[in-house]
Amino acid sequence: MSNPVALVTGAARNIGRSIAVRLARDGFDVACVGRSVETLAETAADVETAGRRALVLAADVSDQTACEAAVKSTVDELGGVDVLVNNAGVTRDRLLLRMDADDLDHVLAVNLKGYFHFSKAVARPMMKKRFGRIINITSVIGIRGNEGQANYAAS
Repeated sequence: MSNPVALVTGAARNIGRSIAVRLARDGFDVACVGRSVETLAETAADVETAGRRALVLAADVSDQTACEAAVKSTVDELGGVDVLVNNAGVTRDRLLLRMDADDLDHVLAVNLKGYFHFSKAVARPMMKKRFGRIINITSVIGIRGNEGQANYAAS
């Protein structure tokens, strides 16, 4: 594959940043997606230091229109999406008896619907190329649970 492109959500820090930088070192141009352009600056710099192009995209993964726009920008600017890494995630920890519906809705919107929105948005460009990989990052909490994280474990 010449000039492969990866799109990584939650690329501003921690696991997402490490994934974006590793993909760049492995020869991928990387679309770095996060909530704000400012938080992605260091990741983009590391991608470029690895000799690859970085596209910085601010997007709320819970917003389908924003996800579609991020994929379109990636296709337009970098030539496609070969690999999608759904990594963005949030927690709103509270004991179940104190958790409200907004806590549940927010975590599900980001951690579950965000993965759906991006996967759906890359499906057509990947099908056109007749190639693509979608990698979903998850947590062991989904298997074993954790105190105060019923919403996170469900997502």
